[in-house]
Amino acid sequence: MTNLRDAVRKYTEAHAGADGVAPSPIPGLTTVRACMSSGLVHGIPRPLVCLVLQGSKRVSFGAQSFDFHAGDSLLITADVPTVSQITQASLAEPYLALVLELDTATIAELAARMADQAAGDGVPIRLERTEDDVAGVALRLMRLLDRPDAVPILHAQLVRELHYWLLAGRHGPAIRRLGLRDGRSQRLERAVAMLRAGFARSLPVERLAAAAGMSPSSFHQHFRDATSLSPLQFQKQLRLIEARRLMISEGANASSAAFAVGYESVPQFTRDYGKLFGQPPVRDTKAVRTRALAA
Repeated sequence: MTNLRDAVRKYTEAHAGADGVAPSPIPGLTTVRACMSSGLVHGIPRPLVCLVLQGSKRVSFGAQSFDFHAGDSLLITADVPTVSQITQASLAEPYLALVLELDTATIAELAARMADQAAGDGVPIRLERTEDDVAGVALRLMRLLDRPDAVPILHAQLVRELHYWLLAGRHGPAIRRLGLRDGRSQRLERAVAMLRAGFARSLPVERLAAAAGMSPSSFHQHFRDATSLSPLQFQKQLRLIEARRLMISEGANASSAAFAVGYESVPQFTRDYGKLFGQPPVRDTKAVRTRALAA
């Protein structure tokens, strides 16, 4: 794990943006670095695994909170709303993590070829210690980034191998559930993809239900069971999270951000924003920028 930590530290020092995130040329692979504890960050992440290599972080889902530290892997297997916060980080020992979005097609293909194993129970967030096989492949992926010419040729087989070791390890049953062919989760995934791509426009529940191959009433219930939100609430959170990004990262004002993400009423946007983030847009974004300047 020490070599992987050092590789992630080196990469993030060279490539991380002001938010501490360092995307990589490998699709779905991101590294993160933070030199101080953070405020609360709201999100609806795609299914992913996060390997924490230094520092600590807390992720909350509903009434549940998960504290994970160096050597832990956090698995998220559904598009559920989370609130996260880096709780231990410093300039001398920054928070360091490697994040990989999970590919359901790869999971389905591998699971079909592996020994029979029961799928997990659908709990969307899990915490386990990172296994040596997983860390070993992750290190090879990080080293591959030092060879840009080799990345397009070799990254796919390493990402596939990492999925294999995740399936073969402690997280296996929970990940296997993502790859169930024609399963409910895969059908809901089509509707979630539509919402993510088109959150700024009106998407009738009947259209989303048709994409998932369900009746509107059945779709509504299964969607809430999977994500803890109704389709409308899911879309609203996507809009608000993107609006916050526009204001913080791109300097947009509240009204332009509201209209950009599909709101027709700025007062309604302001009310919804305050409910989700705890304070109105102007005050919230000012607090975030003040904290960033201090960092």
